[in-house]
Amino acid sequence: MLAFCPSCGNLLMMERDVPNNKFSCRACPYVYYIEQKITFRVFPRLKEVDHIVGGAESWENVDSTDAVCPKCSYHRAYFTQMQTRSADEPMTIFYKCCQPTCGHTWRD
Repeated sequence: MLAFCPSCGNLLMMERDVPNNKFSCRACPYVYYIEQKITFRVFPRLKEVDHIVGGAESWENVDSTDAVCPKCSYHRAYFTQMQTRSADEPMTIFYKCCQPTCGHTWRD
């Protein structure tokens, strides 16, 4: 928790004295004594993770080729290419099994 001085606007620093804790300003003589324990938690909302290839929409209008699925050994797979590294390295080929019950994705 950040607290600011109402007189000069500087950040108040917490000082722990034995009888009581207080916020004090380093620029002016303002002191705010803490009378009760202040606790609260703020949990950040996690970002939604995007699929690396783009999700189900990216597989709608792609071509298929002869490739063996490592999961079900089906002989056809959809493929798409994407530049995942620097420009001087070859493109990464992503495959998705054409078998409707499998749908396994892998890269080459």
